[in-house]
Amino acid sequence: MPHSVLPELEELHRLIELGGQHLDTQMMCKVQMGSHEFDVLSITMGSTDPQAPAIGFFGGVHGLERIGAEVVLAYLGSIVHRLKWDSLLHALLSELRMVFMPLVNPGGLWQGTRANPHGVDLMRNAPIEAQEDVPFLIGGQRLSAALPWYRGPEGTPMQEESYALCQSVEQHLLCSPFSVAIDCHSGFGVQDRIWFPFAHTAVPITHLAEIHALHRIFDQTQLHHPYVFEPQSVHYLTHGDLWDHLYLLGRERHPEHVFLPLTLEMGSWVWVKKNPRQLFTRHGIFNPLIAHRQQRVLRRHIVMLDFMARAVASHARWQPDEHERDLHYRQALARWYPEIPRRKTSKAKKP
Repeated sequence: MPHSVLPELEELHRLIELGGQHLDTQMMCKVQMGSHEFDVLSITMGSTDPQAPAIGFFGGVHGLERIGAEVVLAYLGSIVHRLKWDSLLHALLSELRMVFMPLVNPGGLWQGTRANPHGVDLMRNAPIEAQEDVPFLIGGQRLSAALPWYRGPEGTPMQEESYALCQSVEQHLLCSPFSVAIDCHSGFGVQDRIWFPFAHTAVPITHLAEIHALHRIFDQTQLHHPYVFEPQSVHYLTHGDLWDHLYLLGRERHPEHVFLPLTLEMGSWVWVKKNPRQLFTRHGIFNPLIAHRQQRVLRRHIVMLDFMARAVASHARWQPDEHERDLHYRQALARWYPEIPRRKTSKAKKP
């Protein structure tokens, strides 16, 4: 395959070669685009102990949002280069498993579309239905692949890229007693947001107390950070959300484990505001087109991703115990679900 047709994939192969024996690479599937064939790869490093905490970094689910893939690649590159000299990183990796899937939808990246080559939006492709009304089209539709947010034909298996992501999460994250996933996207808005489930319902997740505790230590240690933590349901509900599906799958298969899927939504309107000409290109709406702005974006988010890795490795020091969960749960309700009465509920108890 001529990797040069997709620079991000070429960079990923370069980093895999540079990482050598420290990286374990799995071919999850291949995507055919005419005469080109693209690899969908999952890279793991660090502890192989199934009881070790784990964190996954995902990008390129929407091919048009190249900056998401580039953020994950930049962080992987930082880790790989630090392997040569950073003894603290090696100590971290002895206790933590890291998973990277920077290019979930290489076909979409290659053709510059949000959807995969079959016209399916991978973030509307999971077998999960919204429990409440969703907005027209954006909430997921089965009318036509020619329209955005297409879910795929009803009753058919997930797309191979969606299935590859789910397989990697099941194999490397859900089996761990404590794990976090961060899926990097860009979208409309002037703020960087970190979303947590649910997207298919406005009901709080079981691990709301853990989300609140993570948010608290992030606020305390990353002073003046630009991120807004919130449930996705604050903005809109959708059918077929992959992370809702995987969270519920984890609850079903490993009810004693904690899995916290997060989505980074980079506020692309900041880039458009500073360079209005970007509105006239598809890529410009979702990506910083000027080099120094792209570099600034990468620097900012690498710091956040590194914090998350350290927080997961050290989760026993901040994860709420039996006595703290109810307080965190009630504080989370007050912050993110003010319409729900603040009272003790069974959801605040340890799952």
